[in-house]
This record gives sequence, structure tokens and C-alpha cells, in this order.
Amino acid sequence: MRVLGVDPGLTRCGVGVVEGVAGRPLTMVGVGVVRTPADADLGHRLVVVEQGIERWLDEHRPEYVAVERVFSQHNVRTVMGTAQASAVAILCASRRGIPVALHTPSEVKAAVTGSGRADKAQVGAMVTRLLRLAAPPKPADAADALALAICHIWRAPAQNRLQQAVALHASNGAGGRKAPRSSTSPHAPKGRTA
Repeated sequence: MRVLGVDPGLTRCGVGVVEGVAGRPLTMVGVGVVRTPADADLGHRLVVVEQGIERWLDEHRPEYVAVERVFSQHNVRTVMGTAQASAVAILCASRRGIPVALHTPSEVKAAVTGSGRADKAQVGAMVTRLLRLAAPPKPADAADALALAICHIWRAPAQNRLQQAVALHASNGAGGRKAPRSSTSPHAPKGRTA
């Protein structure tokens, strides 16, 4: 499985491609950052992010794209830029028919380090170890993108089995059925029998 991880951001959008399967050693295929000038207008910055992600999709041909799920932060301006860059990544992948998975930061940290509260240095150290790299990828956005890809490779088999089970359950008709009503009405007077 080849996954492009995207750590969305307007100034620095981390991108990283990892290949492998759960339970086996993983391989880093590529890592980098799509940068936009902070003083450029929003539309131009989003176009630069789109062009960068499109280049990564063309060059590496991932089977899946894993994007960090945007969560509420104290700084609304920061979260808006992150959400906009995230939408661009989702759009680029979806336009090509590439499945997109969203993972929360705590999911990714827990998958890679064992703790959903790990800091960036811990994530970078574990990404370095798991991918057998000589040094942690810089900047941290690049390491976070690789962590997203690793998280998806490890979580995808379980998620796929769960989705298949739900689909099977629904196709058997059990998903939409209501429980049968009891023969006694809840409005019937108590203590009487017919």
C-alpha cells in the first residue's frame, strides 16, 4: 500500500509518501513541504498548495491519501488556513478517485508513539526509527505527514474489516429493521387481562 500523508497548512503543507503493509517494515518513498509566501493573497496561496499536491500525486501515484483532520484551536485564523489547505488536499485526491482518510492528531500520535499526547519531537523520533532514517525529517510538518501515512497503513486493515462488516450487516437487512413490538401495549391499563 502506498499512502501520501498530508499535514495541511497554508505556510507549510507537509507531504510524505510511505509504502508498506501493517506488520512489516515500512519504506519512505518521499518527503517534503509545499510552501507558500505568507504575504500573498489567499487565492494564490491555495493555488500553490494545489499545484504542489498535484505534483506529489503525479510523481508518487499513491493508492490512498491520509489528511490530518482539522480540529478546533484557539487561533481561529490558523485553523481556517489549515482547513482550507486540508480541503485542497481532499479535492486533489478526490478528483483523481483516490480514497481519502482523515485522522485526528491524537490518533496519529497514538499510532506512531503509543501516546495520543506525544509532542512533535517524539513523533519525529518515532518516524525516524520506524522508517529507518538517518535523521528526523525537517521541518516537523514533513515528519507529521509521514506519521499520517504510517498511521493510515497501520489502521486501514482494521477500518476496512469494520466497513465490510457494517456493509454485510446492512445488506442482510438487519441494519434498517426496527425491533418487533411487544404484544402488550404500553398504553394498556395495568393489572387487566383480556
